[in-house]
Amino acid sequence: MHIGIIGTGAMGREIARNLVADGHLVCAWNRSGGEIEGVRRADSPEQALQAEVTFTMLSDDSSIRQVLIETEILSHARPGLVHIIGSTISVAFSQTLVELHEAAGIALVAAPVLGRPDVAAKRALNILAAGDPAAMEKVRPVLEAIGKRIWHMGDKPPMAHAAKIACNMMITMAIEAMAEAVVLTEASGVERERFFDLILNTLFGSRTYQVYSANIINELYEPGFKATLGLKDLRLAKEAAAVAGRTLPLLQAVHGQMHNAVSAGGGDRDWSVMADYTIRTAT
Repeated sequence: MHIGIIGTGAMGREIARNLVADGHLVCAWNRSGGEIEGVRRADSPEQALQAEVTFTMLSDDSSIRQVLIETEILSHARPGLVHIIGSTISVAFSQTLVELHEAAGIALVAAPVLGRPDVAAKRALNILAAGDPAAMEKVRPVLEAIGKRIWHMGDKPPMAHAAKIACNMMITMAIEAMAEAVVLTEASGVERERFFDLILNTLFGSRTYQVYSANIINELYEPGFKATLGLKDLRLAKEAAAVAGRTLPLLQAVHGQMHNAVSAGGGDRDWSVMADYTIRTAT
């Protein structure tokens, strides 16, 4: 299949490599340039839209708006294109993209992913997909090449983006829960290694707890997913809740704590640096 990619940062780069390894012809555009073995470099995002399927992996609403919307390049896409948005974006902007793609005659599939770049490299991403069933079927080989499972969220792209925002919200809640548990147990002399050994082998053995408890134990917060992006996703969750007319008190608390961690200088560190902030300031 001829596949275009818009955005080859840490995640997009691994996705591109896996698609090439599966025999697809990949043409990629990235704002900051960079070469990927086996991938043809596109001169513009418009060129990347001249494919059977194009996968956009830009960081947020603003980036997609600048690259795809303000330039009005969707109207110049190849007829019959299916456009996959793999970014974590707001539910409201996802709906805007639905309307813009309908106007341009382009099929849109939402496919945000669960997993960091190391997971992407192993083709072990969980893909949250939503869109028209015919378009979903066309892009199935693309999604199967980059992930271990496709989770169908529905036939409307905003459904998948809402689910991804909720997942990221829950990860931050887990990070904060672990941090507060450390504050409580260390105050009574329990070593955090001993406590997390208990937790991982009884109540909470998921990958989220495994990965971020290790960060907390070792006090290592090298970025896998930057805290600034985590703060952005929590903001998106707050916006979605407001639009739905719902009050989510735990979300409010975690958003405030992530904001504090970023303001304290942790923005470019892994989003689990929020745990470090909580532990250090719990006085």
